[in-house]
Formats: sequence, structure tokens, C-alpha cells
Amino acid sequence: MDILLVILAVLCAVVGVVGSIVPALPGPPVSFVAYLLLFLCSGSDVSFSSLAIAGVVALVVTVVDFVAPAWFTKKTGGSKAATWGATIGLVIALFTGLWGVLILPFIGALLGELSTGTPMNRAMNVASYSFLAFILTTGIKMIYSFVLLAMVAYNGWGVLFG
Repeated sequence: MDILLVILAVLCAVVGVVGSIVPALPGPPVSFVAYLLLFLCSGSDVSFSSLAIAGVVALVVTVVDFVAPAWFTKKTGGSKAATWGATIGLVIALFTGLWGVLILPFIGALLGELSTGTPMNRAMNVASYSFLAFILTTGIKMIYSFVLLAMVAYNGWGVLFG
């Protein structure tokens, strides 16, 4: 049973890393599930306290990921159209590769804000902050997911071969 749990944990951890970039996948929660699966293994060194900390951090990272873009947009006086534009840009970017992921959310936020009649200089400011929120939250999600991937790999190795 431990072998199956470790395999599922590693798969979830990898999906968690991918999900930290792809908006359709909840990266940090899936990474947490990977750690939880490893905790359930009989030979695991994962403690309940480290599992609880990982769960709280996953929750905080997920909440920040949902709140930050709207907060950044609101702080710059942007509209919901800018937030939607950035999201649509990111979804389209999934089919374009790395450069699309970096550029299209900004362009989407800019076009969204311009669609509300906002002047170009103000729309650029809103789009820049929307892009900054995207970069920050994606970075935070990636760090969390990569750390949990490393912890799952290390502890999974210990369960299987320790």
C-alpha cells in the first residue's frame, strides 16, 4: 500500500507544480494532498505538525492567490475588466508557451482596462500592477509547490528504500 501512496504522492506533487502556473489546476492544494498521502504511509517520517504547517501555508497561499489580483487592481483604481482581461490572457497563454504566459496577462489586463474607456497611461499602470500581482502570486505558488515536491521526493524515497 505504501508504494501506491508514494506513487500517488509524487504524481500529485508534480501536478501541484504544474498547477502553480496553470490557472485551471489548484497547485498548492494538490501539493498539500501529495504531502498528506505521504503522511499516511506506514514508514513515513512526516510529522503531524509539519503536515499541519503545510496545510495552513497551502490555505494562506491559495487565499492570497485569489485576493491579490483584485486587491492590486483595486489599489490602482482598475476595473474588474482588467482582472478579467488578465485572466483571459493567461488562459490563452497556456497554448503559447513561456513568452505568452509572461506577456498575455499584461496585454489582457491592458485591453480589459482600455475597454472601460480608461486613458492609455492609467490603463498601463493598472495592467502593470495586475501583472505584478500575477508574477508575485505565481512565484509564491511555485516556491510552495517545489518545496513540497522536494519534501515528497525525499520522504517518499525514505519510505520506499529507507
